[in-house]
Amino acid sequence: MSEEELDPQKVERARAAFASVPYANFLGLRLGDIREGQVSIHLDVRDELKHHQVHGGAIASLIDTASAFAVLTQVETDERVTTTDLTIHYLRPITSGRMTATARMVRGGRRLFVLSVEVTNETNVLVATAVTTYIRVGLKTQPEP
Repeated sequence: MSEEELDPQKVERARAAFASVPYANFLGLRLGDIREGQVSIHLDVRDELKHHQVHGGAIASLIDTASAFAVLTQVETDERVTTTDLTIHYLRPITSGRMTATARMVRGGRRLFVLSVEVTNETNVLVATAVTTYIRVGLKTQPEP
C-alpha cells in the first residue's frame, strides 16, 4: 500500500508529529516513506554521532523513532502510544554514509503493537535489527498522569 492509499489524516499526522520532535531534529533524522504499518527514517552519519563508529544510542534512537511512526499509521489520530520494549542486535559498525531504519508492523492488537526493524547502510547492507513493542496509553485529550 502506498502513501497515497494511507488515510491522509494519518499521513499528515505523521509528518506534523515528526516535524515537532526536537530530539529527531537534533539527531538529524529525516522522515522517509510512510506506508500502512511501515515507515522508514534516515540518518546521515556525522562526526557528532560517533567516536570510531556511530554510537549505539544514535542507532537505537533511529530504530525507536521509525517504530513509533509506523505505529502511528495504525492508531486513530487522537491516540497516544509509547515504547514498552526494544531489543537491538548490532551486526556491523557504521562509520560513514546514510543509515535507513525501516520499521514494519508484525502484529497490532487492541493494546500492544509488535514491530520488526532493519537498519541498512547506503549500500543496503544490514547493520542492525530490532524488535520493539508499543502500547496504547490513551487519548491526546487525556491529562498526563
